[in-house]
Amino acid sequence: MAAQASGRRGTFRALRHHNYRLWFFGQGISLIGTWMQTMAQQLLVYRLTGSAAALGMINFMGLIPLLPLALWGGSLSDRMPKRTVILGTQTGMLIQALLLAGLTLAGTIQVWQVYALAFLMGALQAVDLPARQAFTVDMVEGKEDLTNAIGLNSALFNLARALGPALSGVVVAATGEGLAFLINGLTFVAVITSLLLMRNLPRSSAPATVGLARHMAEGVGYVVRQRVLLVLMSLVAVSAFLSMPYSTLMPVFAHDVLQDSARVVIHTVCYGPIAFVRCQTPEALPLGMLLTMVGVGALVGALVVASLPDSARRGRILTLGNLVFPASLIVFATSRSFLLSLACLFVVGFSFVAQNTLANTLIQVVTPDSMRGRVMSIYSLTMQSTMRLGGLQAGLMADRVGAPLAIGLGATISLVYGALVAQRFPQIRQMR
Repeated sequence: MAAQASGRRGTFRALRHHNYRLWFFGQGISLIGTWMQTMAQQLLVYRLTGSAAALGMINFMGLIPLLPLALWGGSLSDRMPKRTVILGTQTGMLIQALLLAGLTLAGTIQVWQVYALAFLMGALQAVDLPARQAFTVDMVEGKEDLTNAIGLNSALFNLARALGPALSGVVVAATGEGLAFLINGLTFVAVITSLLLMRNLPRSSAPATVGLARHMAEGVGYVVRQRVLLVLMSLVAVSAFLSMPYSTLMPVFAHDVLQDSARVVIHTVCYGPIAFVRCQTPEALPLGMLLTMVGVGALVGALVVASLPDSARRGRILTLGNLVFPASLIVFATSRSFLLSLACLFVVGFSFVAQNTLANTLIQVVTPDSMRGRVMSIYSLTMQSTMRLGGLQAGLMADRVGAPLAIGLGATISLVYGALVAQRFPQIRQMR
């Protein structure tokens, strides 16, 4: 019993920090709303257009402001209090969600408006992400609990990924997409309140002594000179461009590829003798289950990462995730069974966290405090830009060759690259 209690304290040790504890619960509520909006937005776009390419275009619209703003956002978070930056971006996201909700509930929403609001969200995220990731060190007062805090951040993100789509599936099926957007807007109040209640934050940011362009260039130059950082970011980029787009095409799998196999689920929930919801949009239910299973797998993986002892070889686990993630996607792409697809997506979620969370952790561990905001802005730019471009390319390919082949080909190339890195850069496997 004592050993078990010790393990629990180890898994959640970052929660002993007051500021991080506030963030954990406030951000957790907000992330559930974010995932509700993500799924509802996919359903809305597919309902309005019936096009996989349109789903990819949503990702592309978020990419456009990311390119000019990400490096500036990283420089900003190294020069200004990170809490101030995050308060501004989270308030902007609240307004974006309420605008989307208002247009949808009024019945006047058009696809160009969804694109425009996705552009706005991309601009806010470009500034928010590097500040939010670099802010973790401030909340846990140093690097001692950093790995645990990043693991718990991932667990929180993926718990929301499990709960958000499930709740959104029920809400959208019963009332339509507008209410899901409204709920997301209201959940931002929780994270904004948590930021306002924080106290005694360290002064980790300082006014720059050089111009803005040179300040940003210093961050780029540092990353270019660090071979380990370049390899880690390349793994993230290839995976985001070729493997991650599966999430963009999930409505296609739920509505078309797995439609026949999922009918029994729709009938049981909506029309069977134990039906517990009146379904206006029954196709939302299989999508919610698929996305929820990804979240469950990712949540389990994140808790495993958060529980790793200090002596763990994180590089080996990262390498394993680099290989298992695309391999499980290949199986998913060939599946026509709803139950087998659910099982594959559990492994997808688990292995993705082993890859992404540990890459994030190792990058922050080897980066000095004075550079963290700018390095994390390059990391965010790398991941977000390749993921959004990947969503676009997957959507265009899916319209031509079908969603299963589009995902299968990308995952195969990603698997080959992961194997090459494992063979040619053994120092990655040796990282702790």
